[in-house]
Amino acid sequence: MSAYTATVTVRLKEGVLDPEAETTRRALERLDFDLEALRSADRFEIDLDATDADDARERASEMADRLLANPTIHDYDVGVEARE
Repeated sequence: MSAYTATVTVRLKEGVLDPEAETTRRALERLDFDLEALRSADRFEIDLDATDADDARERASEMADRLLANPTIHDYDVGVEARE
């Protein structure tokens, strides 16, 4: 087994209302920042032992499917890095 950190980034799907991002976007525009769009996201960093990076990615994806993301309204990305 090796040590890995899996990073799961969960965001609302395109077309799903994102009130947190909308409020933040308006505040940034009041501060004279020009932007086309803004989306909020949650990021989870999971330290785990796995046989290889693919196993760590698969396990983190299962965590996202079962708890971290609601597949009806969320998309997610999983990244994996080896830990020393």
